[in-house]
Formats: sequence, C-alpha cells, structure tokens
Amino acid sequence: MVKAVVGANWGDEGKGKITDMLAEKADIIVRFQGGANAGHTIVNNYGKFALHTLPSGVFYNHTTSVIGNGVALNIPVLFEEIRSITDQGVPMPKILVSDRAQIVMPYHILFDQYEEERLGGRSFGSTKSGIAPFYSDKYAKIGFQVSELFDEERLRDKAVHVAEQKNVLLEHLYHRPAIDVEELLDTLRTYREMVAPYVCDVSLFLDQALRDGKTVLLEGQLGTLKDPDHGIYPMVTSSSTLAAYGAIGAGIAPYEIRQIITVCKAYSSAVGAGAFVSEIFGDEADELRRRGGDGGEFGATTGRPRRMGWFDCVASRYGCRLQGTTDVAFTVLDVLGYLDEIPVCTGYEIDGTVTTDFPVTGKLEKARPVLEKLPGWKCDIRGIRNYGELPENCRKYIEFIEERIGYPITMVSNGPGREDIIYRESALKK
Repeated sequence: MVKAVVGANWGDEGKGKITDMLAEKADIIVRFQGGANAGHTIVNNYGKFALHTLPSGVFYNHTTSVIGNGVALNIPVLFEEIRSITDQGVPMPKILVSDRAQIVMPYHILFDQYEEERLGGRSFGSTKSGIAPFYSDKYAKIGFQVSELFDEERLRDKAVHVAEQKNVLLEHLYHRPAIDVEELLDTLRTYREMVAPYVCDVSLFLDQALRDGKTVLLEGQLGTLKDPDHGIYPMVTSSSTLAAYGAIGAGIAPYEIRQIITVCKAYSSAVGAGAFVSEIFGDEADELRRRGGDGGEFGATTGRPRRMGWFDCVASRYGCRLQGTTDVAFTVLDVLGYLDEIPVCTGYEIDGTVTTDFPVTGKLEKARPVLEKLPGWKCDIRGIRNYGELPENCRKYIEFIEERIGYPITMVSNGPGREDIIYRESALKK
C-alpha cells in the first residue's frame, strides 16, 4: 500500500512530524520531488532535527529511505545531513538513491543567487538553493542524471557542452567568472564516489516491494500553493508539490496511492514572497510567530522569520481538493491556546464580491480576507490523547474548520513530539 503525506498550503505545515509518526508502520519512505530548498523539522527521542533531503522516516531501523527520481539531489548536502544525524546518535539509515535522479550542481546555486540579485525588488524570495536553475536544466535536457556519473565519456561530452552554454550567461548577463570544464569534471567524479554505494533502480525496487506487500510512504515538500501549475504562480517552487506527482517522482503506478494525508496548520505561515490573503503583521504576528511551532516560526532551511496569518479556509479547501485528500492532519493546534478569540478566514472579498473559491494569482493579489472569530479555549492542551478530552471551544474550532474545508480531520497534533497526536473519527468519514 502507498500513502502520501503532502501539504495543503504554502509549506511549513508540519509534514515532517506526520511522516516521522507514520513511518513507524511503514517499510519504505520516499522523497519524490523538490530539493534542499525547504526543510522538515522533527522532534523525537534522538533530539531535534531539520531535514532537507533525507526522508523523515530515517529515524527507524526497519525503514528504507529512498531519494526518488523527481528529487533535485544535492549530493554534498545529502551526505552532510547523514553525518549530522549519525553524529547525534541516530543509527546509519538504509538509503537508496534513484539512478534517474538529477544532480544539483554548484553552478545552479550560483545562478540562483545571481538571478535573485539581478531581479532586485522583483525577486522571487528564493532560498538560493539552486532549485529553479536545476529544474530549468532538467527540462532543457542539459542536467546531469546520476546514472551518467558512471559513463566517463558521456560525462565529459556533456560537461563541455554545459560549460559552453553557461559561460555565455556568466560572461554577458551576470558578469561573473566562467565555469572551468576540468574543475566541473572533478566535482562530478567526487559526486560519483560519494553516491555510488547507494545508487539503485528505485522504480524496480518499489515495484517489487509493492508486490511483496510492503507499505510505502511518499513524502512531499512544500504545499499545494507552491505548485507551479496550481499554486500562486510565479511565486512557486519548480517541481509539482501534489500527491499525484508522487507516482512520477517515485516511479510507481498512480493507482497504487491509496491514502493521501494532507497536512494543514491550525493557523497559516509562509516563507518567501507571494499572495497571502490571511496574513497578519506587527505585534499580532510577532506573538504568534514566537509561540508557534517548536521554538518559533522560522524557516528550517533559511532561518528566515515566517510570514504569519490566520487559518485560511478558502486556500485550505482548494489545497486539499488538488491533493486528492483522504485525511487531514491538523497540526500545531496547541499554539493557539493563548488567544481569547481566534479569527478564521472564511472567504475572500475581490472587487466588492465575496467568494469562497480560490482564484488565479492576479485576482488573489486583490483579495481581502473575510474573517469570522471563534472563541478561544485559553488553556494548554498538550498531553491530551483523546479527542473528547479537548476543551469544548477547541473541538468546536476543529469542527468548524472541517466543515468549511469539506475534508475529514482525522489526526490532530497538539505538540512537537511524535507521541503528541490525537486520532479522531471524523463525521465526514462516516
């Protein structure tokens, strides 16, 4: 059976914790898209970790962690991450890397930085991890696939061709030093030595695993609103963030994905530029940011303060619909316990008309939030394991959100640890 864990919104929803939790009963965890440009924060018995490339199931001895073909693979970052967890006492995980995955090169990171500098005030708020240049090269068919590392003649020919093309841009657009072909080849050979023990035909491996009745968990990065087709284009990422892409990015049949767990925060947050209708500012935002997550709302990759907002029913219903949601995991609910009233965005006012449908970017940028205030519960809910023991106003908040988004909230996270979870029988699933 295949399950997918994906985000409903802008990312930073708490997918890492949910994946880590579900991995206890999984055999294989697969990262299927994105790169080291966004992180998943995990808190468990080993400590607190910010993972960027490794799947969030690496903390279990019985699991195999897979880097799928859809991932933007930064090989040095992957191995630094492996060192960072094993240095904290985590046993060396079992890792497989798809022979069809493509490699983030040092020049991708440089081009990302150069382009953001060139754009200035029109920049995309990139994490400068090389993701957009990487995917540009992938679809321009000049990227380096892992399998090509092991064909020296092909590698040299491609390195010469790529350097010729990139050096035109470096000289005439960015006015930066040229790529040296021999240095590029040395880098690629180093990558070959690093990754060689882990390279695998991942699609074939997963096919056999599913035939053997194994449970596979697909871990998505970011959320629906950062998808290049269905998100807040152009302020999006460069790979599909939808569960449907899990089949492509892992190399499995689409009908194998039986459960899609879409993660929503009990409030909203975002890193990077782009439309964010329910955003709040000033002291109100600072207070929520300070209390949020585990140690505050700051990007796991960049450390940037996240933009904060109230729960957005319009965006979340859209996000869940595009993901094909079967279950919603509702996270960081405990954070809201300090509020007397909790605003919720239930609609958008655009040019004098209120809508509950998520619009295209041009209209989204003109939208104003329609807010409804719900009474708070004014107490700490950490440690509660049974839904019926939550304060009445807390349950009403969950049920209000569930009704407005139209998808069943079956998991409620009320703390950072993997044990801080409440399983719930949703009325929508009956």
